[in-house]
Amino acid sequence: MKDLIRSVIVIAAVCAVLFYVNSELNKGSGKAGSNDTITVYNWGEYIDPELVDRFEEETGIKVIYETFDSNEAMMTKIEQGGTSYDVAMPSEYAIEKMKENDLLIPLDLSKIPNLEHIDPYFLDLPFDPGNEYSIPYFWGTVGIAYNPTLLEEGQTFESWEDLWDPALKGQVIIVDSAREVIGMGLNSLGYSLNSTDPDELNEAFDKLSTLTPNVKAIIGDEIVEMMRNEEASIALTWSGQAADMMWINEDITFSVPKEGSNLWFDNMIIPSTAANVEGAHKFINFMLDPEVAAQNADYVGYSTPNKSAIELMDPEVTGDERFYPPVELRDRLEVYKNLGPEMLGVYNELFLNFKMEMN
Repeated sequence: MKDLIRSVIVIAAVCAVLFYVNSELNKGSGKAGSNDTITVYNWGEYIDPELVDRFEEETGIKVIYETFDSNEAMMTKIEQGGTSYDVAMPSEYAIEKMKENDLLIPLDLSKIPNLEHIDPYFLDLPFDPGNEYSIPYFWGTVGIAYNPTLLEEGQTFESWEDLWDPALKGQVIIVDSAREVIGMGLNSLGYSLNSTDPDELNEAFDKLSTLTPNVKAIIGDEIVEMMRNEEASIALTWSGQAADMMWINEDITFSVPKEGSNLWFDNMIIPSTAANVEGAHKFINFMLDPEVAAQNADYVGYSTPNKSAIELMDPEVTGDERFYPPVELRDRLEVYKNLGPEMLGVYNELFLNFKMEMN
């Protein structure tokens, strides 16, 4: 009997040692959900990797980094709850929808003192009054990137209507995104890019259908390489992608048509899936540091809402009204609204039908 008791004690001791060793290994491995790890969910190529390394070095918190290619994909994955994302970067209309679906954790602004560096113009916006759930990350516009050296002399794109010029047959590439494309069709007719009027939407679709002879391709991130390599001369795209093109090919320029366009905001939020809320606040505050924000904006190419960071950046960049448009221009641009699942389905169906007409 004594031998049996001794055996049980030995087995229990071994199990305790193994449990302790396993716990320590999990700590060191940066296991998702631990206090020394955060999981960040962001758009592709939307942060300077050096800054991730710096955050890890300064805080001791390991960053697990994943990317998404659309707000809808991001929201679906967070809603499924398979991964404990601690920080994500959705656009403004997605934040409205995530609030409705209880997918956000309110921010403790006392833990984000660097919020003081954000330009007040970008705070307390209709999609998140009081910045209860979100902090601005980047902002920009939708417009037309083009290479004048590949076009007829004097060709400009001050109006959306210029895309319909018959001389541009097979030269226009379009970003693969329903809101941007349908929004362009609506804006070209003088309508709001948030329209829910069936007649206006059908009219926009009919107008877009007449653009198909000029459309070379509807693509995603490849749009940047095609323009850089002069495989296309015109692109409907975001301002940041245009900046990437222009960085390599100085012949390319960018314009926002006079009829109006989209003014968008991507924001840092803490999803309801977060396992390390404290670490998430530290990451958000780190990204708002002026030096960090300036380096990030230089790397990514999009416009920063961080007024203190702008003071550290090249004035030629921050003074370029194509990417930092003045307030009077911003005031005639529109922010995407959350149109609800039914109307979003209408936009997606119209866009799908437009793409099918390309075949």
